[in-house]
Amino acid sequence: MTPQHHPSEATLLTYAAGGLGEGLSLVVASHLAFCGECRAAIVSGEQIGGDLLEALAPEAMAADARERVLAMIGSEAPPPPAMPAPPADPTLPAPLGRYLNRDLSAIPWRILGPGLKHFEVLPHDLARGNLRLLRIAPGRRLPRHGHTGTELTLVLQGSFSDALGRFVRGDVAETDDAIVHQPVSDRDADCICLIATEGPLKFESPIARMVQRFTGV
Repeated sequence: MTPQHHPSEATLLTYAAGGLGEGLSLVVASHLAFCGECRAAIVSGEQIGGDLLEALAPEAMAADARERVLAMIGSEAPPPPAMPAPPADPTLPAPLGRYLNRDLSAIPWRILGPGLKHFEVLPHDLARGNLRLLRIAPGRRLPRHGHTGTELTLVLQGSFSDALGRFVRGDVAETDDAIVHQPVSDRDADCICLIATEGPLKFESPIARMVQRFTGV
């Protein structure tokens, strides 16, 4: 299935330039595993960046640059560290599978609330955002909330709907501090999403805000 919802052009270009944070970058990279259209946009963005570099005036090299390069060529490179093979989980896009080095059946989910479980992919930081997996039971309505900065949500399994539309496997929902919404998972299966944020969510419910203090959502 071809994704119908994508990161914005600005987000893709920032990703191509290496300007996204770790969490947002992993969500975009995982979406690219599903989406040929966005892969083509990344290639185009990288070409634009290359053209801009070509237009820059050349910088003078250090006086010892040649000697240092020759010394590096003559030295023996250390062997690359052995990396464990990522699990073959068809649910996970390759970038996320390599990052987690486990499949979804091995995720140690923690209860976040009724019908909600989560797993921190990166340690949470309320000031700088976080990256987590969220598992939502069928037909579950999330607390209504806004955002601090950008949030990227990639659907890995199942689907959900909100005021922005319906999102299925491979789709990305991109929101910012201008968006307030209340996602609802579809009733046929659990919805599992990879979510990266730049800052804490802004919940309307006092109970949700209290839970946030302990979970860093």
